[in-house]
Amino acid sequence: MQKGIDYIAVGVSYYCHDGKGKYLMNKRGVNCRDEHGCWDFGGGGIDFGNTVEQTLKNEVKEEYCAENIEYSFIGFNDNLREQNGKKVHWIQLHYLVKVDPKEIKNGEPHKFDEIGWFALNNLPKPLHSMTLAELAIYKDKLPFNL
Repeated sequence: MQKGIDYIAVGVSYYCHDGKGKYLMNKRGVNCRDEHGCWDFGGGGIDFGNTVEQTLKNEVKEEYCAENIEYSFIGFNDNLREQNGKKVHWIQLHYLVKVDPKEIKNGEPHKFDEIGWFALNNLPKPLHSMTLAELAIYKDKLPFNL
């Protein structure tokens, strides 16, 4: 059974920032589930037996090698879209995460073609299909907003 396709999946998504106005993003490579070549902030599915907090910390560490993080919950949304021609439903729990830029590197080069820091008013293209809708939801909760 596939998460989000055969059953509603739950995941964490995060907006990692440096505390000075830049947000960390990754460019999805061919080994990502979908939306190859699109820029995304980061996230991952919650596996059975893992807490939301464990998943958040593990995903930020796996993707960006950041261990020293400060985070706060900013909300959730239903991620309803299509993935490779199939309807998908994820419930995403969103977090604002402050990281130390000195710790950051591409922890998943097999999945991410590159990573980079961007201001919210100057994001790279193309963006993941959910990015603009999510930024609109959280615009008042993100420091250094649009």
